[in-house]
Amino acid sequence: MGTESARALLERAGRLTLQTGNLLNWGCLRKKCPATPSEEVRDCIQKTLTEWSSKICQDQNQETLEVLECTVAQAIEKINPEERDELKVSAKLFIVGSNASSIRDAADLACSALGVAQLDSVIIAPPPIEDGTNLSLEYLQPYWKELENLVQNKKIVAIGTSDLDKTLLEQLYLWAQVKPSSNQVNLASCCVMPPDLTAFAKECDIQLLTHNDPKELLCEASFQEVLQESIQNVKANEWIPLWLLRYSVIVKSRGIIKSKGYIIQAKRNAS
Repeated sequence: MGTESARALLERAGRLTLQTGNLLNWGCLRKKCPATPSEEVRDCIQKTLTEWSSKICQDQNQETLEVLECTVAQAIEKINPEERDELKVSAKLFIVGSNASSIRDAADLACSALGVAQLDSVIIAPPPIEDGTNLSLEYLQPYWKELENLVQNKKIVAIGTSDLDKTLLEQLYLWAQVKPSSNQVNLASCCVMPPDLTAFAKECDIQLLTHNDPKELLCEASFQEVLQESIQNVKANEWIPLWLLRYSVIVKSRGIIKSKGYIIQAKRNAS
Protein backbone atom coordinates (compact mmCIF):
# COMPACT_ATOMS: atom_id res chain seq x y z
CA MET A 1 0.00 0.00 0.00
CA GLY A 2 2.82 2.39 0.88
CA THR A 3 4.38 2.47 -2.59
CA GLU A 4 1.03 3.07 -4.30
CA SER A 5 0.23 5.91 -1.89
CA ALA A 6 3.66 7.46 -2.36
CA ARG A 7 3.26 7.32 -6.13
CA ALA A 8 -0.19 8.94 -5.90
CA LEU A 9 1.17 11.76 -3.71
CA LEU A 10 4.09 12.37 -6.09
CA GLU A 11 1.73 12.56 -9.05
CA ARG A 12 -0.18 15.41 -7.40
CA ALA A 13 2.63 17.39 -5.78
CA GLY A 14 4.48 20.25 -7.45
CA ARG A 15 7.64 20.02 -5.37
CA LEU A 16 9.43 17.43 -3.28
CA THR A 17 11.66 18.23 -0.31
CA LEU A 18 13.67 15.24 0.84
CA GLN A 19 15.54 15.31 4.16
CA THR A 20 17.72 12.42 5.25
CA GLY A 21 18.08 13.58 8.84
CA ASN A 22 21.28 12.66 10.67
CA LEU A 23 22.99 9.89 8.73
CA LEU A 24 24.79 8.82 11.89
CA ASN A 25 21.39 7.63 13.13
CA TRP A 26 21.05 5.34 10.11
CA GLY A 27 22.65 2.07 11.18
CA CYS A 28 22.66 0.68 7.63
CA LEU A 29 24.52 3.67 6.23
CA ARG A 30 26.91 3.93 9.17
CA LYS A 31 28.18 0.40 8.54
CA LYS A 32 28.64 0.98 4.83
CA CYS A 33 31.40 3.16 3.36
CA PRO A 34 30.32 4.42 -0.09
CA ALA A 35 33.16 4.59 -2.56
CA THR A 36 32.26 8.09 -3.76
CA PRO A 37 30.21 11.11 -2.60
CA SER A 38 27.80 10.48 -5.50
CA GLU A 39 27.16 6.92 -4.30
CA GLU A 40 26.49 8.19 -0.79
CA VAL A 41 23.91 10.67 -2.11
CA ARG A 42 22.18 7.97 -4.15
CA ASP A 43 22.10 5.60 -1.17
CA CYS A 44 20.66 8.30 1.07
CA ILE A 45 17.93 9.28 -1.41
CA GLN A 46 16.97 5.67 -2.03
CA LYS A 47 16.81 4.69 1.64
CA THR A 48 14.88 7.84 2.59
CA LEU A 49 12.33 7.36 -0.20
CA THR A 50 11.92 3.66 0.56
CA GLU A 51 11.47 4.22 4.30
CA TRP A 52 9.13 7.18 3.78
CA SER A 53 6.92 5.38 1.24
CA SER A 54 6.59 2.33 3.49
CA LYS A 55 5.02 4.47 6.23
CA ILE A 56 2.40 6.30 4.15
CA CYS A 57 -1.13 5.30 5.06
CA GLN A 58 -4.40 5.35 3.09
CA ASP A 59 -5.48 8.67 4.67
CA GLN A 60 -2.38 10.46 3.43
CA ASN A 61 -3.02 9.09 -0.04
CA GLN A 62 -6.07 11.37 -0.26
CA GLU A 63 -4.03 14.52 0.41
CA THR A 64 -2.87 16.92 -2.28
CA LEU A 65 0.22 18.82 -1.22
CA GLU A 66 1.99 21.40 -3.33
CA VAL A 67 5.25 20.68 -1.47
CA LEU A 68 5.64 17.06 -0.43
CA GLU A 69 7.88 16.51 2.61
CA CYS A 70 9.82 13.27 2.44
CA THR A 71 11.60 12.56 5.72
CA VAL A 72 12.38 9.69 8.07
CA ALA A 73 11.18 10.76 11.51
CA GLN A 74 13.62 8.71 13.58
CA ALA A 75 16.62 10.20 11.76
CA ILE A 76 15.67 13.85 12.31
CA GLU A 77 17.84 15.42 14.98
CA LYS A 78 17.59 19.06 15.98
CA ILE A 79 20.37 20.84 17.84
CA ASN A 80 19.89 21.43 21.55
CA PRO A 81 19.91 25.26 22.01
CA GLU A 82 22.09 24.84 25.11
CA GLU A 83 24.78 23.17 23.00
CA ARG A 84 24.63 25.59 20.05
CA ASP A 85 27.70 27.65 21.02
CA GLU A 86 29.81 24.49 21.20
CA LEU A 87 28.92 23.43 17.66
CA LYS A 88 29.84 24.58 14.16
CA VAL A 89 27.11 24.13 11.56
CA SER A 90 28.46 24.18 8.01
CA ALA A 91 26.93 23.38 4.64
CA LYS A 92 27.84 22.99 0.99
CA LEU A 93 25.20 23.89 -1.56
CA PHE A 94 25.04 22.37 -5.04
CA ILE A 95 22.69 24.13 -7.47
CA VAL A 96 21.47 21.49 -9.95
CA GLY A 97 18.61 22.77 -12.07
CA SER A 98 17.58 26.04 -10.52
CA ASN A 99 18.59 29.66 -10.12
CA ALA A 100 20.05 31.93 -7.45
CA SER A 101 16.71 32.43 -5.70
CA SER A 102 16.88 28.83 -4.45
CA ILE A 103 19.74 29.71 -2.11
CA ARG A 104 17.41 31.30 0.44
CA ASP A 105 15.10 28.25 0.35
CA ALA A 106 18.06 25.96 0.97
CA ALA A 107 19.35 28.02 3.90
CA ASP A 108 15.87 28.30 5.45
CA LEU A 109 15.26 24.55 5.19
CA ALA A 110 18.66 23.71 6.65
CA CYS A 111 18.07 26.03 9.63
CA SER A 112 14.59 24.59 10.14
CA ALA A 113 15.82 20.98 9.91
CA LEU A 114 18.52 21.58 12.52
CA GLY A 115 16.51 23.93 14.74
CA VAL A 116 19.00 26.80 14.48
CA ALA A 117 18.68 30.50 13.63
CA GLN A 118 21.77 30.65 11.42
CA LEU A 119 24.42 28.55 9.69
CA ASP A 120 28.06 29.19 10.58
CA SER A 121 29.34 28.72 7.04
CA VAL A 122 28.00 27.92 3.59
CA ILE A 123 30.14 27.01 0.59
CA ILE A 124 28.54 27.17 -2.83
CA ALA A 125 29.67 24.83 -5.59
CA PRO A 126 29.75 26.52 -9.00
CA PRO A 127 26.36 25.98 -10.67
CA PRO A 128 26.50 23.85 -13.85
CA ILE A 129 27.36 25.73 -17.02
CA GLU A 130 26.87 24.80 -20.65
CA ASP A 131 29.59 22.77 -22.35
CA GLY A 132 32.22 24.95 -23.93
CA THR A 133 31.46 27.87 -21.61
CA ASN A 134 33.98 29.07 -19.06
CA LEU A 135 32.95 29.96 -15.54
CA SER A 136 33.00 33.74 -15.15
CA LEU A 137 32.48 36.38 -12.48
CA GLU A 138 29.31 37.54 -14.24
CA TYR A 139 27.87 34.04 -13.97
CA LEU A 140 28.70 33.77 -10.27
CA GLN A 141 27.50 37.25 -9.26
CA PRO A 142 23.74 36.58 -8.81
CA TYR A 143 24.47 33.55 -6.64
CA TRP A 144 26.97 35.45 -4.52
CA LYS A 145 24.55 38.36 -4.08
CA GLU A 146 21.98 35.96 -2.65
CA LEU A 147 24.57 34.62 -0.21
CA GLU A 148 25.55 38.18 0.76
CA ASN A 149 21.91 38.98 1.52
CA LEU A 150 21.75 35.99 3.85
CA VAL A 151 24.91 37.15 5.64
CA GLN A 152 23.48 40.66 6.02
CA ASN A 153 20.23 39.16 7.38
CA LYS A 154 22.27 37.06 9.85
CA LYS A 155 21.13 33.75 8.36
CA ILE A 156 24.73 32.79 7.53
CA VAL A 157 27.94 33.89 9.27
CA ALA A 158 30.58 33.15 6.60
CA ILE A 159 30.38 32.24 2.89
CA GLY A 160 32.86 30.44 0.68
CA THR A 161 33.43 29.11 -2.81
CA SER A 162 34.57 25.91 -4.45
CA ASP A 163 36.92 25.18 -7.34
CA LEU A 164 37.78 28.76 -8.24
CA ASP A 165 41.24 29.36 -9.66
CA LYS A 166 43.34 32.32 -8.54
CA THR A 167 42.08 34.64 -11.28
CA LEU A 168 38.39 34.04 -10.63
CA LEU A 169 38.79 34.04 -6.86
CA GLU A 170 40.57 37.39 -7.05
CA GLN A 171 37.87 38.84 -9.30
CA LEU A 172 35.18 37.69 -6.89
CA TYR A 173 37.10 39.00 -3.87
CA LEU A 174 37.59 42.46 -5.39
CA TRP A 175 33.93 42.73 -6.50
CA ALA A 176 32.16 41.22 -3.49
CA GLN A 177 30.81 43.20 -0.55
CA VAL A 178 31.04 40.12 1.68
CA LYS A 179 34.40 38.55 0.93
CA PRO A 180 34.77 34.77 0.51
CA SER A 181 36.18 33.28 3.72
CA SER A 182 37.20 29.99 2.07
CA ASN A 183 37.75 28.27 -1.27
CA GLN A 184 37.66 24.52 -1.73
CA VAL A 185 40.14 22.86 -4.07
CA ASN A 186 39.55 19.44 -5.59
CA LEU A 187 42.71 17.44 -5.09
CA ALA A 188 41.63 14.98 -7.77
CA SER A 189 42.39 17.69 -10.34
CA CYS A 190 45.58 18.95 -8.68
CA CYS A 191 47.74 17.03 -6.24
CA VAL A 192 49.37 20.20 -4.94
CA MET A 193 47.74 23.56 -4.23
CA PRO A 194 48.64 26.01 -7.05
CA PRO A 195 51.28 28.44 -5.71
CA ASP A 196 49.53 31.55 -7.07
CA LEU A 197 46.26 30.51 -5.41
CA THR A 198 48.03 29.76 -2.14
CA ALA A 199 49.79 33.13 -2.13
CA PHE A 200 46.61 35.09 -2.90
CA ALA A 201 44.57 33.19 -0.29
CA LYS A 202 47.20 33.88 2.36
CA GLU A 203 47.34 37.56 1.47
CA CYS A 204 43.55 37.95 1.70
CA ASP A 205 43.00 35.61 4.65
CA ILE A 206 41.01 33.08 2.62
CA GLN A 207 41.13 29.54 3.98
CA LEU A 208 41.98 26.90 1.36
CA LEU A 209 40.19 23.60 1.93
CA THR A 210 40.21 20.34 0.00
CA HIS A 211 37.32 18.19 -1.21
CA ASN A 212 36.61 15.16 -3.38
CA ASP A 213 33.16 16.02 -4.74
CA PRO A 214 32.57 15.46 -8.46
CA LYS A 215 31.51 18.38 -10.66
CA GLU A 216 27.97 16.99 -10.62
CA LEU A 217 27.18 15.41 -7.28
CA LEU A 218 23.60 14.70 -8.37
CA CYS A 219 22.55 15.03 -11.99
CA GLU A 220 18.99 14.95 -13.31
CA ALA A 221 19.32 11.45 -14.79
CA SER A 222 20.74 10.00 -11.58
CA PHE A 223 17.95 11.51 -9.46
CA GLN A 224 15.25 10.15 -11.78
CA GLU A 225 16.89 6.73 -11.80
CA VAL A 226 16.98 6.44 -8.00
CA LEU A 227 13.40 7.75 -7.78
CA GLN A 228 12.29 5.03 -10.20
CA GLU A 229 14.17 2.35 -8.26
CA SER A 230 12.67 3.45 -4.92
CA ILE A 231 9.00 3.87 -5.91
CA GLN A 232 7.70 1.49 -8.56
CA ASN A 233 5.93 2.90 -11.63
CA VAL A 234 6.42 6.51 -10.53
CA LYS A 235 6.71 9.01 -13.41
CA ALA A 236 10.31 9.74 -12.52
CA ASN A 237 11.05 11.60 -15.76
CA GLU A 238 8.70 14.39 -14.59
CA TRP A 239 10.93 15.20 -11.61
CA ILE A 240 13.94 17.52 -11.82
CA PRO A 241 16.30 18.14 -8.89
CA LEU A 242 16.73 21.85 -8.12
CA TRP A 243 19.43 21.84 -5.47
CA LEU A 244 21.22 19.64 -2.98
CA LEU A 245 22.57 20.80 0.39
CA ARG A 246 24.94 18.72 2.50
CA TYR A 247 25.34 19.82 6.10
CA SER A 248 27.55 18.80 8.98
CA VAL A 249 27.49 19.67 12.67
CA ILE A 250 30.92 19.56 14.29
CA VAL A 251 31.84 19.73 17.96
CA LYS A 252 34.31 22.65 17.95
CA SER A 253 36.49 21.54 20.86
CA ARG A 254 36.94 17.98 19.65
CA GLY A 255 36.63 18.28 15.88
CA ILE A 256 34.24 15.34 15.62
CA ILE A 257 31.13 15.16 13.45
CA LYS A 258 27.99 15.05 15.58
CA SER A 259 25.55 15.13 12.68
CA LYS A 260 25.60 14.93 8.88
CA GLY A 261 22.80 14.91 6.36
CA TYR A 262 21.38 15.96 3.02
CA ILE A 263 18.43 18.12 2.00
CA ILE A 264 17.28 17.92 -1.61
CA GLN A 265 14.54 19.82 -3.39
CA ALA A 266 13.03 18.80 -6.73
CA LYS A 267 10.13 20.03 -8.85
CA ARG A 268 7.71 18.21 -11.08
CA ASN A 269 7.43 19.25 -14.73
CA ALA A 270 4.12 17.67 -15.69
CA SER A 271 3.38 17.75 -19.39
